[in-house]
Amino acid sequence: MNAVIALLLFAIAQAPAKKIDIVSVTGCLREQGTNWMLVAATEPEPSIANQAQGKEIPTTPPAGKNTFRLIGTFEFNLSQMKDHTVVIRGLFIKDKVSRINVTSAVEAVPSCAPGAPK
Repeated sequence: MNAVIALLLFAIAQAPAKKIDIVSVTGCLREQGTNWMLVAATEPEPSIANQAQGKEIPTTPPAGKNTFRLIGTFEFNLSQMKDHTVVIRGLFIKDKVSRINVTSAVEAVPSCAPGAPK
């Protein structure tokens, strides 16, 4: 029995750790029920967790095609940026509906791209 446990522990220790990328995405911030969503969003780009600044903040809403569910949003006052274009940075969790664990949120434009899903 101890040999089986030792073998399982060895296998777990040898399993490669999954890497979670930090990304930056820009899109329209929508509140859907109890969830914050980024719709009409750009493709995730490798980034750093720090807040976007200067030329990293677009001056017009992008017409992206992605949707992300935002998690870890309690510390950010997203209600002030609702229905605006924002730059979100955070940990990217790829799934059927991909999620971003938010590390920073910056308003870019006080409107969304025409045709952004409600």
